[in-house]
Amino acid sequence: MQSSFGILSMIQQGYYATYPLLFISVVCLAIIFERVWALWGVGPRTAKLADSLIPNLRTGKFNEALQATQARATAAERIFHTLISGAQTMDRDHLLELDDERRYQEGLEFKRYIWVLATAGASAPFIGLFGTVVGILVAFQSMAIMGTGGFSVVAAGISEALISTALGLAVAIVAVIFYNYFSVKVENISAIQHINDDRLIDAALQGRQTRGN
Repeated sequence: MQSSFGILSMIQQGYYATYPLLFISVVCLAIIFERVWALWGVGPRTAKLADSLIPNLRTGKFNEALQATQARATAAERIFHTLISGAQTMDRDHLLELDDERRYQEGLEFKRYIWVLATAGASAPFIGLFGTVVGILVAFQSMAIMGTGGFSVVAAGISEALISTALGLAVAIVAVIFYNYFSVKVENISAIQHINDDRLIDAALQGRQTRGN
């Protein structure tokens, strides 16, 4: 209990650095939970939706495929709906261009808020270092005013200062780990989407030939 109170006391003493770091940590945690929820299972659902659409497209049943994606509630549904609509009149080159455009737009949505994690990972250690430097300056100033030497005089002040660096490093480590995780996750989702878009385009063009278009 005493150590817990001591840590809280040190955080309060270094408020000029620790409070901003605590705010940044709360924002990062909110973004982490939101992005985990938003990206959870996107790849498998995309592949499953494509598997359900391809049989209808190969037999030229474009209306049935369009109805299956009519809600357009997910990125895969929106992209597939656009490609199926365009596949009835466009050639492969134009469909590929349309696919690139739509995947880029949806990719921006997948990356939403992730930049905040990168910014927090880069800036949090410096905020903590700033708090530590200021805290040590205050500690030595107190020693000069008291007119006595010895480490015991400034030990408390230095410990309060170092809590800023520790907190800054903790925030930065978590932010960087999840920034890298989400970056790789988005790239994997984009790759899965690209593969299934190609499958969808092939099936749709095959369906046009079946219908004689």
